[in-house]
Amino acid sequence: MNKAATSARMLLGLIFTVFGLNGFLHFLPQPPMPDGAVAFFGALFATGYMVPLIFATQVAGGLLLLFGFVPLGLVVLAPVIVNIVSFHVFLAPEGLGLALVVASLELFLAYVHRGAYRALFTTDSAAPESVPASRPLPARAQ
Repeated sequence: MNKAATSARMLLGLIFTVFGLNGFLHFLPQPPMPDGAVAFFGALFATGYMVPLIFATQVAGGLLLLFGFVPLGLVVLAPVIVNIVSFHVFLAPEGLGLALVVASLELFLAYVHRGAYRALFTTDSAAPESVPASRPLPARAQ
């Protein structure tokens, strides 16, 4: 499982780092999009901030995964992935395959790291028992 999780982490991190950087540097060709997708992206571009924010979020989340901050990287990328899948379901179905691969990698890694999210699904406001309390420093030898 450890090799699979590492492979999934690296693949997902690379996908988001490369595609996020492509949003700024335009080194990959953009395939033609259906009219609805063009209109959607036109509206995002018209805001002046949304497209750079999306691509910066992709780069940040991808780098977090590549550097081993998996739970945080997955949280950052989750809303991006929901929108990618929705975009391809409703506006550009030809890219749905890669979107589903990305979503599957996210879900797999979230399952592997499910312990990191345990505190989010409790109504108890106290610190969860799974987080160890600070241990006192050992006494100095005399």
